[in-house]
Amino acid sequence: MPQRSRFVVGQMEIARVAGVSSATVSNTLNKPHLVADSTRKKVLAAMSRLDFVPNEAAASLRRGTNRLLGLVVPDITNPFYAAIAAGVTSEADQRGYGVVLCNSQDDPAHELKQLQMLGQLRTAGALVVPVTADYSRLNRLRELGVRLLLIDRSAALREGCSVSIDDVLGGHLAVQHLLATRGPDLVLVNGPDSIAQCIDRRKGALAAYAEAGLEPKRLREIHVPNMDVEWGKKAAASLLQGDALPEGVFATNDLLALGVVTELMSAGLQVPRSVAVMGYGDLPVAQSSPVPLSTVEQPKAELGRAAVEMILLEMTQDGPAHKHSARVFQPQLIVRDSAPARA
Repeated sequence: MPQRSRFVVGQMEIARVAGVSSATVSNTLNKPHLVADSTRKKVLAAMSRLDFVPNEAAASLRRGTNRLLGLVVPDITNPFYAAIAAGVTSEADQRGYGVVLCNSQDDPAHELKQLQMLGQLRTAGALVVPVTADYSRLNRLRELGVRLLLIDRSAALREGCSVSIDDVLGGHLAVQHLLATRGPDLVLVNGPDSIAQCIDRRKGALAAYAEAGLEPKRLREIHVPNMDVEWGKKAAASLLQGDALPEGVFATNDLLALGVVTELMSAGLQVPRSVAVMGYGDLPVAQSSPVPLSTVEQPKAELGRAAVEMILLEMTQDGPAHKHSARVFQPQLIVRDSAPARA
């Protein structure tokens, strides 16, 4: 029968060895964002020296929450959401939090089940990329006492904090570039209007036409139900069946743009000589495309890191002291071979 330890290391002993107060040890374990990095390192070093293993289950019961954050995304196979998840987990690791990753599969009913599961786990907070703009499902989290932050959505302040990207500006940058380097005969390949970003990128595209003194209705639009490579190919195939090719195509994500480039090249056309193509997102496929994609860069990892920073800040400002805020990141135009700058 194994011998039981004669001495169980407690927080007072950790505090003595680290040269700090027991309250500081407690904060390091339960609220690491309140502890200076140098102090936290001393406490962690003392814990390591004394082979201290915190009782997280007991601590969770005292706090009413776990030191876990939930992250809900519509599609974990999409590189955009993978990059956001990388930013979230990186920042959470540094702050002493774990992350529960959930894939809602673009299904509101499945999203609701996952939100309920996060509430049952008593996660400290939930970072959610909502499937739709209907936020009623998210209220279930609040009823269970879980803090909520929206990612890639600019929420009304009453809904909670949010981090997002200015997609109206992004659409404007993309089409402004095509108008300046190609001409007004452009086609927008866009996803469904149930996706807020598709609406915003269209708004920006039309604004670029108006700013150039052109009729916005000159911008032709092809709607696709899914924003992936296969539907990008189908959109390009429909262009090839028309009477004349456009001067340029703005696809509202890089996967669609890759599909457009692939289909045009399969038909023997040259990109950008025959048709310039602009993507959106600056995903890894943008640079590895048969013709490197001009695109609009979104600070994806920064979005994830900011989400963790904001949800943990809310924890320190419980109650009336906390005012919900919305942080909006600015996209940047990236010019490559598929839609080069004018010589």
